Amino acid sequence: MDKIQSLYEALTKVDGFIYPNELALNWDMLIVMYPYITGLVAGAFILASLNRVFDIKALRPTYELSLLTALSFMLVATMPLITHLGQPFRFYEMLITPHLTSAMAIFGFVYLWYLMVVLLLEIWFDYRYDMVIWSREKKGFMKFFYKALTLWVSDTSPESRKTDEKIGYFITVVGIPSAFLLHGYVGFIFGSIKANPWWSTVMMPVIFLFSAMVSGIALVMFIYMVVSYLRKQKIDMNALDTIAKYLFYILIIDFTLESLDQIHRIYEADESFDILKILVRGKLFFTFFIMQIGVGVVIPLATLGFLQFKKPRVRIRKLIYWIISICVLVGIFYMRWNVVIGGQLFSKSFYGFTSYKVNLIGGSDVTLSLLWFIVPFFILAFLLWLLPPWKKAPPIEIPEE
Repeated sequence: MDKIQSLYEALTKVDGFIYPNELALNWDMLIVMYPYITGLVAGAFILASLNRVFDIKALRPTYELSLLTALSFMLVATMPLITHLGQPFRFYEMLITPHLTSAMAIFGFVYLWYLMVVLLLEIWFDYRYDMVIWSREKKGFMKFFYKALTLWVSDTSPESRKTDEKIGYFITVVGIPSAFLLHGYVGFIFGSIKANPWWSTVMMPVIFLFSAMVSGIALVMFIYMVVSYLRKQKIDMNALDTIAKYLFYILIIDFTLESLDQIHRIYEADESFDILKILVRGKLFFTFFIMQIGVGVVIPLATLGFLQFKKPRVRIRKLIYWIISICVLVGIFYMRWNVVIGGQLFSKSFYGFTSYKVNLIGGSDVTLSLLWFIVPFFILAFLLWLLPPWKKAPPIEIPEE
């Protein structure tokens, strides 16, 4: 009876003709969360680099927060993939048996490079002086802990701080292309699957990269406002307005690239065009037109564009920025959804569709996806307690030579 029931449920998911191996989707919501989380990492780091490398002084209040946000999400970036595996405890084999022609294996090395060399080193050099000071002020275990974090380096001379700043600057410069590589690779994974016309486009890595920048900037904006509210500290409106300005600019570029990709598909109109048109107008209508384009693009672009010309009162701007950041985060999530899930809904025969049902109660993919999205916020809370940006010493000025 159970087999008959499961067969009936599978057949009711089908529209038209599909192959038997296309009844169930191989990639579920966990794979949606994987590019979404890595995009937040890359975008948050890019926002930090705008201050340090490009000297956008208005973004100084969010510099450390951006780095700690990137680290928090980076620590769980691989977990959606690992929990999706049939045998997750074998993930380490990818690293000890390198296969340089495998895009998935290469990601393991890119991930370790970005986490260990870029993020951790930059944060270490940025906080080393402060951790030395804190190790002298604290007592007991925290005194020992901060000393251990400094690797027992206790030099606080101006020369050492200048060295920290120069090395940190160099790491940030190296980290920018590393961030591009980290998330551009995710788009490369999808774009290189030639058998799937929804994914197979050279624009995919670039689209993923700019959407990552959009989502990361929106996330830092949201977190900055929430943290300031919880600490009952006044928000730096100059910083918030500047973040909104860059979010507006990059959102325009992201939307232009996605529109260019869609226009190219429409103009080319190959043999897959009819099935993709039905897909977008049917199963993806709500997630694509309403959530991704409407909520994630049109509303933020129109609102942020209006704010470039007219500035309402501070309280109203805060509310608008908070709502817009949520809209952008939701829109980018549905962009990932439409790519990952949407690309599996139509048959390779181009004559039918399958369906994907989200089990809000009892679905392991949804539960784990929510878990891996929530965990980084707890990690960030711990990092903000351990390395509070508001207790840092003022940055040292390095004279131009």
